Amino acid sequence: MAKHVDVRVLLVAAVSSGQGKTTVTAALARKLVQQGQRVRVFKCGPDFIDPMLLERASGAPVHSLDLWMVGAEHCRHQLARAAREADVILIEGVMGLYDGTPSSAELARAFGFPVMAVIDASAMAQTAGALVLGLRDYGPVEMAGVIANRVASPGHAAMVAASLREIPLFATLARQSRSMPERHLGLVLPGEVLDIDAMLDELAEQLAFDAAAWSRLRTTRIELPPEAPAIVPALRGKRIAVARDAAFAFLYPANLDTLRALGATLHYFSPLADEPVPADADAVYLPGGYPELHAPTLALAERWRASIRAAHAAGLPIVAECGGMMALADSLSDQQGEQWTMAGVLPGRVLMQARLAGLGSQGLATPQGALRGHTFHYSRLETELAAAAHTVKHPSGAAGEALYRVGSLSASYFHAYFPSNPAAVAALFLPAAA
Repeated sequence: MAKHVDVRVLLVAAVSSGQGKTTVTAALARKLVQQGQRVRVFKCGPDFIDPMLLERASGAPVHSLDLWMVGAEHCRHQLARAAREADVILIEGVMGLYDGTPSSAELARAFGFPVMAVIDASAMAQTAGALVLGLRDYGPVEMAGVIANRVASPGHAAMVAASLREIPLFATLARQSRSMPERHLGLVLPGEVLDIDAMLDELAEQLAFDAAAWSRLRTTRIELPPEAPAIVPALRGKRIAVARDAAFAFLYPANLDTLRALGATLHYFSPLADEPVPADADAVYLPGGYPELHAPTLALAERWRASIRAAHAAGLPIVAECGGMMALADSLSDQQGEQWTMAGVLPGRVLMQARLAGLGSQGLATPQGALRGHTFHYSRLETELAAAAHTVKHPSGAAGEALYRVGSLSASYFHAYFPSNPAAVAALFLPAAA
């Protein structure tokens, strides 16, 4: 039986955010798919929105790789699964190549991935070489090549290529007449862009691709580890209602996979459509999202609000993360300062703000061990409730987000990555958690 798979892998990285990593990764994924390649894409670090676009570009679910939040062992299993299914694995890095603890560069070195540097060439020419050589040598990392974004002309591309010395210019992408719209948490959700597939096809067509350089790209050996130990099905027979619509869209696919592995059956419902919590639910999961953009609709969703209050009164375990927590407060004030009535399960009010209120990897101590995840939000909760616990920031060890418990409700700005501790997750969705 084979113990490894050799597959082309590229970690797509940059000197900083804003260089066009997501656009280039999406364009490359779509182009390879159009050429008949089986492509799997991962996102390095915590993120919800970029993976949605990359899933649309590649046609396959996009999972997270992160040496701390996901853990090296789970990363290894995910990569092995993808290698069995794919001709090409693309991994979009987070921020700059060496940013974060751990960084994208550390992930590349841990698994032997070559790096593809994306550079915004719009305001440089020959200096591109200095930038890329510095990115390569600082770590160092293995630099497979460069994709130059926002290139003005063939002559401009030639100057960039000449500056790179022995590093190949893998592809170029011209300046775009339009780009994916953005909002405070990142890109607008792909489902909200009517012609998203046409945009991705256009990006793929405009990606000037060096087929010879691609053919020279080495493969990476992905070791096939032994099967991971089976998860104890502590939620066997439990029916979990999961809020899923444009207001509750920030959800790791791996979280749903973990709930299923724990034995739960998932039932999706839409608070935005004023759908009540399913009557046969044993627990409720309210993931993060954009309730602030849909506050008027949620304020009018009387069936949804009454049903979640009834579920809480009946003692059903309710797990609410970030946007899910915001929708359970007494009120939510949007970006314009207008106040809207929410479900009223969590005493307090939520206020949006222009400044980032929370960002970074965090862990929550539980009786079953640490549950890892992250936080990223532009709002604050004003409440007289005392926190039942706090997360711990990684790597500083400082106190992080508050965890509130009100009866059977567990609520926090903290986004948990469920595979990091399935036993702790099971406890959250069982009545004993209250």
